[in-house]
Amino acid sequence: MSILLTPATAHKTHFFFEWAAIFIGAWLYRRLRRQRQAEGIFQGTTYLITMGCILGAAVGNKLVFWIEFADKIPSLIQGMMSGDKNSWLMLFSGQSIVGGFLGGLLGVEWAKKIVGVTRSTGDDFVLPLIVGTIIGRMGCFLAGLNDGTYGIATTLPWGIDFGDGITRHPTQIYDMLFAALWGGVLWFNRAKLAPQAGLMFKLYLAGYLIWRLCVDGIKPMPYVYPLGLSGIQWVCIVALLIYLPLTVSQFRQLKTSTS
Repeated sequence: MSILLTPATAHKTHFFFEWAAIFIGAWLYRRLRRQRQAEGIFQGTTYLITMGCILGAAVGNKLVFWIEFADKIPSLIQGMMSGDKNSWLMLFSGQSIVGGFLGGLLGVEWAKKIVGVTRSTGDDFVLPLIVGTIIGRMGCFLAGLNDGTYGIATTLPWGIDFGDGITRHPTQIYDMLFAALWGGVLWFNRAKLAPQAGLMFKLYLAGYLIWRLCVDGIKPMPYVYPLGLSGIQWVCIVALLIYLPLTVSQFRQLKTSTS
């Protein structure tokens, strides 16, 4: 199978799926809160928390992308200073799902601290994140070589030729399948996880970080960091060192309370 889009078509395709993921995810989040008769996303403290999530995700999205492509940043900045419009576009058009997740998390926690909210608010985000990831990765897959999320060469029968004559791992599809399977398991068991508010979100995020730490090992690395890892892999490691103990601790509390 071969997929080849022109850069202009690939950009438009990716843009469409990216915004479709955002809008559908937001619609799902709003719908879930209505079903629970919770405060609307544009009301009171929830509005501020939602804005914190959006702002944090936007910043994290770009920051982790820049970490991943650290070797290209100096030349892009130089191009921007000389008035090159393409340098501006390249620097601010990059995306990172890992950065969006982590930035959104930090933005929510920052907003909650400001407004004095102590309850967990993460579980309502799980289904929107699952659906948003799947839709967004569809755009990445169709964009092919113009997106940079494809895998390295493979001889496996499901490999994809994105237009350069090399059969590669369709890592975008792998990501969709992981989000559907891991997210589906958690969503199916949401009633069992409910006594520990926020645990479902922690499990989903921790699982996704572990997944990306592994699957990014079969992607081309634009810039190699220590131990032969990519920037995103190192971000995942640092995030897991901080976040995984919290997840394990809360999971143990659930087991203790239900035993």
